[in-house]
Amino acid sequence: MGFPDLLSMVDIALAILVASFAGVVKGMVGFAMPMILISGLGSFLAPELALAGLMLPTLATNAWQGMRDGLRAALASLARFKLFLGVGALCLFASAQLVGVLPAAVLLTVIGVPLVFFAVWQLLGRPLTLSEASRRIEVAMAVLAGSLGGLSGVWGPPVVAYLTALDTPKAEQMRIQGVLYLLGSVALVIAHTGSGVVTRHSMAFSAVLVPAALAGMWLGYRLQDRIDQAAFRRATLVVLLLAGLNLIRRGVLG
Repeated sequence: MGFPDLLSMVDIALAILVASFAGVVKGMVGFAMPMILISGLGSFLAPELALAGLMLPTLATNAWQGMRDGLRAALASLARFKLFLGVGALCLFASAQLVGVLPAAVLLTVIGVPLVFFAVWQLLGRPLTLSEASRRIEVAMAVLAGSLGGLSGVWGPPVVAYLTALDTPKAEQMRIQGVLYLLGSVALVIAHTGSGVVTRHSMAFSAVLVPAALAGMWLGYRLQDRIDQAAFRRATLVVLLLAGLNLIRRGVLG
């Protein structure tokens, strides 16, 4: 069965709309594209095809986001979070091989609940902050992010919660998220070449969504450049809250 046989024109049009919206949100707050894509595409496509569909748009938009301030700044962010990246990548590769074997419902719920608590607590004006990066906390968040990413293709929320708790400035947080997610995107594609998710036909579908995702991200950037640090933080927390609720929904309802 080839790519044209997998989807109808209505399916493709809906997928492009979902990718455009995901791009707008990512341009505004720097994350949530995999969450929106896997949720949106998964509502009318097979889970494996939805997971494959998010891969190339996520890869392309993360490359743009990570390199927006130049290669030198991106390398500096890479050096700062090398421990996070290493641990996260190992967990992503390991958990990706369990797709279709290990139910992700428990993991999704376990991660979603504290994310909702964190976002609500912050939005109520009761900050939970880290004065400086802790190696133990960094490793713990990397394990969560990598494991969730391998199983579901969504690894952003734990990363955002960690960076928000560190009170990272807007421009730096956008860049760091881009660099971390870029390498995570590459690892996700490589990891799933052995799981059966990445095929010639599924990647053709994923490639169709790239232009829409990039166009949406361009619009999101225009909106993000107009808001200050406080507004950016609130927007990030609102999207993080929605991400956590979505993880719980997926964990409970499937």
